[in-house]
Amino acid sequence: MSSIDQLLQIMAQLRDPERGCPWDLKQTYATIVPHTLEEAYEVADAIERHDMAELRDELGDLLFQVVFYSQIAREEGHFDFEQVAAGICEKMLRRHPHVFADAQFESEEALHQAWEKAKSAERAGKPEHTDRSQMAGVTKALPALLRAHKLQKKAADVGFDWPDVSGAFDKTREEIAEVEHALEAGDREHLEEELGDLLFAMVNVVRLLGFQAEHSLRKASDKFERRFRRMEQLLVKKGHPEPGKLELDAMEAVWERVKLEENVK
Repeated sequence: MSSIDQLLQIMAQLRDPERGCPWDLKQTYATIVPHTLEEAYEVADAIERHDMAELRDELGDLLFQVVFYSQIAREEGHFDFEQVAAGICEKMLRRHPHVFADAQFESEEALHQAWEKAKSAERAGKPEHTDRSQMAGVTKALPALLRAHKLQKKAADVGFDWPDVSGAFDKTREEIAEVEHALEAGDREHLEEELGDLLFAMVNVVRLLGFQAEHSLRKASDKFERRFRRMEQLLVKKGHPEPGKLELDAMEAVWERVKLEENVK
């Protein structure tokens, strides 16, 4: 028996009405979603830490999520895991005619355009699909920075984009000024709107420079956490185990020392 077949059997047993696990039996598509998102982020974390043993385990956890959804769908008579696997095989063959057929593309950009065209044709072919917008297909469930990037990229694909990054920088400066004006006016609802516009504008800058805002911010957050933890360690050595009881200037001095340590390495 293959490992996949064994996993499918395990899942079916967990959902057995008489001998299954009570927790697994009460789960639905909606209740599993938070676990799926968590597992996907844990995969990303293992990759960023270059931990291959952990990555193998996390990929298994993520695969289990697919099997779980498929088992519920099988019980309801919609589809099963085999159909899920068959569907993605068919899709990959169809979307890669340059690999599995004799299609040729003159550039990577031409390949990308063909890929997007194929995706649009697939969406249009679905009976329930009525959204013909260029924005179609960008799910609202994505992390906000990633969704902003994808929406901007969709617009760029039809030429609605800054000619270069300087225009995006100018727009960011404009949004900063609007945030300041909203702050002075004391209108918190408008302030939140302008802060959102500023973040959206910054995503444009990052995208046009060839990076992913989601990834860039994750790296910045990791750096902040690393430096803060090091600051805490140094404060403990100085006899200050509780940073919250120190003046900001004292913490800032140690923070600058931490930054200097990193720059020296």
